[in-house]
Amino acid sequence: MSTVKIGICGLGTVGASTYQLMQKNAAQLSARAGCELEIVHIGARRDNPDCDTGDTRVSRDIFKLVSDPDIDILVELIGGTDTALDLVRQAVSNGKHVVTANKALIAEHGNELLKMAEDAGVTIAYEAAVAGGIPIIKALREGLAANQIQWLAGIINGTGNFILSEMREKGREFADVLAEAQALGYAETDPTFDVEGIDAAHKLVILAAIAFSMPLQFDKVYTEGITRITTSDVEYAEELGYRIKHLGIARRCAGGIELRVHPTLIPEKRLLANVNGVNNAVLVEGDAVGPTLYYGAGAGGSATASAVVADIIDLARDLALGQRHAVAGLGVASDHIVELPVVSIDQIETAYYMRMTVEDKPGVLSDIARICSEAGISIEALIQKQPLEGETRVPVIILTNLVQESKLMSVVIQIESLDSVQGEITRIRVESLDG
Repeated sequence: MSTVKIGICGLGTVGASTYQLMQKNAAQLSARAGCELEIVHIGARRDNPDCDTGDTRVSRDIFKLVSDPDIDILVELIGGTDTALDLVRQAVSNGKHVVTANKALIAEHGNELLKMAEDAGVTIAYEAAVAGGIPIIKALREGLAANQIQWLAGIINGTGNFILSEMREKGREFADVLAEAQALGYAETDPTFDVEGIDAAHKLVILAAIAFSMPLQFDKVYTEGITRITTSDVEYAEELGYRIKHLGIARRCAGGIELRVHPTLIPEKRLLANVNGVNNAVLVEGDAVGPTLYYGAGAGGSATASAVVADIIDLARDLALGQRHAVAGLGVASDHIVELPVVSIDQIETAYYMRMTVEDKPGVLSDIARICSEAGISIEALIQKQPLEGETRVPVIILTNLVQESKLMSVVIQIESLDSVQGEITRIRVESLDG
């Protein structure tokens, strides 16, 4: 049996888990790959006390691995987009296949890197870049290859989902749950990428590029975080029969492709509405198969290592057989990538949840209803709460029917200008997720 030799760059949580998984399941992995899999070189700036690398060669300079002639597959698990970009460029130039879990690298530099790999006759595999251990890349690129994808929607950031789940289940405030998420290691000290939707946007653009055979266009994803969601919003959504989830949505429409990450009300009976904690899920609508759901652990060392090792096995099979990897980076060769326009957020059409604080006096609701009616916006549901003792203002919650975002924003400005309305209106998009 031939041997495929592997180098791992990065020995953090995912790197250590990958090493340990390959040692633990060595015989099974070799049987599935059709060859022996041997980790021959590790690049890490420091040792990981939780990972005994035995007599495997370890270099503090990770760039030694890209010039190591023994390495067939380089595994990039260092994160970031600067050093990692240089590392992958050099690895590809040296004829090495690459496996990465780096969603930012693929989302921001994937067009260049995947074309470079295609021209060099090597493969960059990145299943672990989206949704941890859930094989969503393989499902989109291979399992659903017969379908024209209509849309996909996903909970693709575990930190945000944990926060919203705790707010709903226990009535906790955002800041309180975020602090716990940081203590548990679900969120970084600087949680911006998670709570502002940047992490989800990286993942969404990868899914959309595969689903629609379009270039990776991270700079065109509309991105909105969850920091303004209150416990009251979560409770009012429940009262209306909805739950709030932080979704990444990509949809084919008449004007092109919608690419957006934002908090979303979805009906409480939908499968996505019942994905809680740090779990991820992606719902995909294909023209032949209809809706399919992919659910599981979206982060964590072991789950992500599962996807990393699966990519290693795929590449090792090809190397053992002396053939090139049959599946292109985005599912189609670069000359079949289509430049589809990304629709501006003000052109999308959804229903909306609006929460506002108004004076508790006659005529206020009729003024709001008049403004909506004059703009052609239908009100699906309305809740007016009773004022607390001593209060003269009350919360009003409105659920609209479908309306274009630009029209909705015009109405919001008009309502906010009323003397009887205090402060800004909170608005959250609503999706039925039924096609």
